[in-house]
Amino acid sequence: MTTATLSLVATPIGNLEDMTYRAVRILGEVDLIAAEDTRHSLKLLSHFGISKSMTSYFDHNQQFKGERILNTLRQGKSVALISDAGTPCVSDPGYQLVRDAVAEGIPVIPIPGACAAVAALSASGLPSDTFTFAGFPPSRQGKRRSFLAEMSALPGTLLLYEAPHRLVETLQDMREVLGERQVVVARELTKIYEELIRGSVSEVLESVDQGKVRGEVVILVAPGEKPAQETQSLEETLLGLMRDGRLSLKDTAKKAAEITGVSRSEAYAAALKLKNDAEL
Repeated sequence: MTTATLSLVATPIGNLEDMTYRAVRILGEVDLIAAEDTRHSLKLLSHFGISKSMTSYFDHNQQFKGERILNTLRQGKSVALISDAGTPCVSDPGYQLVRDAVAEGIPVIPIPGACAAVAALSASGLPSDTFTFAGFPPSRQGKRRSFLAEMSALPGTLLLYEAPHRLVETLQDMREVLGERQVVVARELTKIYEELIRGSVSEVLESVDQGKVRGEVVILVAPGEKPAQETQSLEETLLGLMRDGRLSLKDTAKKAAEITGVSRSEAYAAALKLKNDAEL
C-alpha cells in the first residue's frame, strides 16, 4: 500500500483458521497497525509471520491516539485497525477514527471477517431477516430492565453481547421484562468449548452454570408476539390506569394484563416504557 488508506481488518474470534487471506495480506502491507491491545495482537501477527510497527488504540486513549493515527494517514501512509477479536467498530473502538478519516477524505476500507453477533445469528435458528444488534446492556439492574423494556417492541431478533459473570442476572431480567421468549445463548464461538443453548428463558437459565461460563457471550432473543391492535388496546388501558395514579407500576401492569388478556410480563414491559417516556 502506497497511499493513505484506513483498513478495518476483522480478526478471528477464537479459531485462527478464520483469518482471511486478504486480511493477512493487508496487515503485511500497511505502514502501521493500530490494535486494541498490542500484546494480544502481537500473538496473532506472529502466528502469521507479520512484523509491523504497532500502536495501541482503545477506549481510554482513542482521542489522543486517534490524532496520531490521522497524522500518519495525512502523511500518505496506510494504517490497519484491528480489535482484540472480530470486526473493528462493532462494540469495539474505532467509530471516532473512522468518522474523522471520512471527514478528511481519507479512504476507509472494510476487510470482512469474523463477527460474533453475525456468527451466532446464523446458527441460532431464530428469524434473521430482521434483527437489532444492541451491544452490551447496562450493568445495573434498573437501567438494564429499562433498556430491555425499550427493546421489547422492536421487530425481529434482538442480539446482545454480555459479560459471562452477568449472564444469569441478564437472563433473569429478560424473563421479568420480556417474558418466556425463546432465546439462544452462544458462548466460546469457534473455540474448543463452543456451545449454543436454546430454549425459553427459564429453560436456558436451568442449563447455564454461572460459575462455568467463560469467554465471549452472545444472547439472541426471539421477537415477541404483539399484534398491532392488541398493542394499541394495551397502551390505552395502561395510560388510563396510570393517569388514575392509585396503583403501583407492578399492580398497574397486572390490572392491564387482566383487562387486555396479554401476559403480565408484556404488560409490565409496556408500562415501564410508558413511564420512562413520560419522564424524558
